[in-house]
Amino acid sequence: MKKIRVLILSAFIVAAVCACGSGNGEDSNMDVSGNGDVNVTADDMSSFAAGIKTDETESISDTEFVHNGEIEERCPAKYEAARNDVSYGEYKHATYYSQTCQMERGYNILLPADYSEDKKYPVLYLLHGIFGDEYSFSNDGSNKIKEIVGNMAADGIIDETIVVCPNMFAAWEADQKPGFDSQSVLPYDNFINDLVNDLMPHIEETYSVLAGRENTYLAGFSMGGRETIFITLQRPELFGYVCAISSAPGLVPAKDSFMTHEGQMSESEMKFADDAVEPNVFIVCCGTSDSVVGTFPKQYHELLETNGAKHIWYEITGADHDNNAIKSGLYNLFKQIAFDKSRA
Repeated sequence: MKKIRVLILSAFIVAAVCACGSGNGEDSNMDVSGNGDVNVTADDMSSFAAGIKTDETESISDTEFVHNGEIEERCPAKYEAARNDVSYGEYKHATYYSQTCQMERGYNILLPADYSEDKKYPVLYLLHGIFGDEYSFSNDGSNKIKEIVGNMAADGIIDETIVVCPNMFAAWEADQKPGFDSQSVLPYDNFINDLVNDLMPHIEETYSVLAGRENTYLAGFSMGGRETIFITLQRPELFGYVCAISSAPGLVPAKDSFMTHEGQMSESEMKFADDAVEPNVFIVCCGTSDSVVGTFPKQYHELLETNGAKHIWYEITGADHDNNAIKSGLYNLFKQIAFDKSRA
């Protein structure tokens, strides 16, 4: 069955702003702009980094999983609910030395509950948003990452998978801080170098991971979604399966209510090289009611389509810049992986 692209036209107008933020911070308003005229609260920063929190699931669906290439807008409740018969991994914090940044850097890693050096596992690199760090996903249980990965593995849909949550702010000076200006976001663009040259070799040397692009996945939310698209277009040979969720503006030149983005590439450059080994699956998705990044993800989809870059695009009806979008993106990424591997 062919993969489908779900095109749901949104009928809303939002003020799109530069996305992503941290799970830490104070309760008072914080000036994080380069020119001193933008203020965001700690709640804003948290929702930018790891999504606006959503209500807990109230009921568990008993719908059977079907191995097909169809996108489902919402993660089924049965996969995001904690089950008594499933053991879930726990996040652990660790560090590595980054030659790119010339400093020790941290990450959180989610290992399967029965992780063993005698077995090898695929690995997902999961990127947070602006003002975030390696704790943005691990400190927020409402994103249900542990449950989705654990439940799908327990049901035999996917292989047990390692999830790595790095600090995506790849600064080269200790006193650099993120903000809404062109210089303050450069360390996010630098993360591609830290990821490829430092973090990935460290993970492959330290943990029992399966080698090769077929077993290496990349996903990101908001600013992490923007960098996911950038990394995928620049180094597509490294990742077999990719999902960019609610991607922030700035991949190409743009202006939002926070700043003017110079862009990491031109619109015409937003494509794979002619001789590139493209990902097996490349998903771009966003909620139809996203109050943070608005229609920027859809514009990315349109540019990719215009430039002939194969991908799957879909929108999540009613989802904001929230955990519903994150859960949907991750579930569909793993569903596409399962579909591909079921045909192998």
